[in-house]
Amino acid sequence: MADLWFGGSFNPIHHAHLICARAAAEQAGFDRVVLVPSAISPHKTNDSAMAPAADRLEMCRLATANITHFSVSDIELKLPTPSFTLQTVRALTAQNPRQINWLIGGDMLLYLPQWRQPLDLIKEASLWVMARPGSELDWSKLPLEYHPLKSNVIQTPLIDISASGIRQRITAGLGIDYLTPPAVVDYIRNRGLYR
Repeated sequence: MADLWFGGSFNPIHHAHLICARAAAEQAGFDRVVLVPSAISPHKTNDSAMAPAADRLEMCRLATANITHFSVSDIELKLPTPSFTLQTVRALTAQNPRQINWLIGGDMLLYLPQWRQPLDLIKEASLWVMARPGSELDWSKLPLEYHPLKSNVIQTPLIDISASGIRQRITAGLGIDYLTPPAVVDYIRNRGLYR
């Protein structure tokens, strides 16, 4: 089975994550998406709105329960923090030495040169880039070493749901039904997250 690994803070996971990741997997010919919630994202180390890693992991599990094309990995919760994609890829390769296919959002592409050892990451994993309709990827802003990724760009649906928007609605006392799976809505409510 060919997996497409998809890392992120998933704070919280929502329908756009699931729909876009599944669309990317289908277009690129992968059988399954493996969600990898970060323990602590390097660019969000002081984010007071970040739910605990164990809660974000559980929300990913609830969101994908009984969906055969998804699974969830807790690998980043077992690695040193903050969570760097390269260390995760190396840990996965050590467990099973095969090509790791890693999905990133098009919005992260321009930040890729600031990631931890990004050129090593490109050599050690096959990166796939989710592009959104109407959002051009400006390759002229990236060094030439990153241009081979053009062949791994996947068009995904434009769905205007964001984790920050969900958190803002919760803080304002508004409902989040239909933005994330019902089990996640219940979990957030029961745990009192994002209040």
